[in-house]
Amino acid sequence: MKIKVGVIFGGSSVEHEISIITAVQAMSYMNKDKYEIVPIYITKNRTWYTGKMLTDMESFKDMDLIKRYCKPVTLVNIDGTFALQATKGLFRKVVNTIDIAFPIVHGKGVEDGSLQGYIESVGVPSVGPSILGAAVGQDKVVMKQILDSHGIANPAYTWFYDSEYMEDENKVIKEIEKLKYPVIVKPARLGSSIGIKIANNRDELIVSIEDAIKYDDKILVEEVIKDLKEVNCAVVGNNTYQETSLIALMKTKNDFLTFEDKYLSGGGKKGIKGKGVKGASGNMSTSEFDIPAKLPKSVEEEVKKLSIDTFKALNLSGVARIDFLVDGKKNKVYVNEPNTIPGSLSFYLFKPAGKDYTTLLDEMITTAIKDYKNNSKKITSFESNILSTYNGSKGVKGKI
Repeated sequence: MKIKVGVIFGGSSVEHEISIITAVQAMSYMNKDKYEIVPIYITKNRTWYTGKMLTDMESFKDMDLIKRYCKPVTLVNIDGTFALQATKGLFRKVVNTIDIAFPIVHGKGVEDGSLQGYIESVGVPSVGPSILGAAVGQDKVVMKQILDSHGIANPAYTWFYDSEYMEDENKVIKEIEKLKYPVIVKPARLGSSIGIKIANNRDELIVSIEDAIKYDDKILVEEVIKDLKEVNCAVVGNNTYQETSLIALMKTKNDFLTFEDKYLSGGGKKGIKGKGVKGASGNMSTSEFDIPAKLPKSVEEEVKKLSIDTFKALNLSGVARIDFLVDGKKNKVYVNEPNTIPGSLSFYLFKPAGKDYTTLLDEMITTAIKDYKNNSKKITSFESNILSTYNGSKGVKGKI
């Protein structure tokens, strides 16, 4: 009997379309002899749909077709069966069931632990990061605080809330200027380089902050690493086993890798040594990069070590891509940020070393099933019911 994998994607995120591309691509590579794929699409207004046509990229060119031919559903637990239940109709018919959830989402509101929390509350086994791993991986400030506590190098920084900036702009700016220009301004909980700008002076800083607070109420400002090389390394595994990928050296004509570099430049005709990263119906990333990266042996070893250290420190699981900033002159390596559910699930970092996408997906699902079985052995609740002897507020007197 095939394992029914519910691939959940979309959501109310500025990275909505990137999630669709990643998910459709992944579904096309899953082992159809082993898995039955159940696509579950979350629209930008948070309506859940399921239907076979959601495995085809062409379907997303016309949302009216999805609304007409797919079923709006919600994920529920019915006596231990994980059901996609219709949200319309008198009897709330069960449209389909799944055995395991595979969230392939990007960005705030879905990748940040929100979706994982809902899935876990229903009790469904899930591929990828836990609630905690997803949450700390999405929040760049909390992530850096955890890295600091583990002694993992990352760029010097400060951070603030938009309310603090509105209340006392000069105080926030003075704190930022302790870092010295240039600095890089980032929304703390977004990905895909959205809302990120480099500021070389106070005027540019103000413009950068005003842009960033359009996307998030929490803003991170970091020092700019000189003689910059951006490299990526992915990790697959869980808290007991980790395997690193090859390392990619990113290429950009900009001061940092932008959203346009990643997804819009060149129409998807460039990629790994000019060959591109092929998806189900096109290319996922248009970034240019060299795999394997040509780095000094000491830097390569440091990147791989820090990839595993970061993966474990942030409680990650499944596949995560760790992005690094390298000072080319000093050969100093800094962790930039993790991507807890990376675009294309970073299969292109594993493939040149002999692990194809189908194998990678199978490992992720298998790991999630093993973790679920192990966690099921833990005590999560007690059979005794303390309410059986509850006599109301008079008997309790605040002594719970």
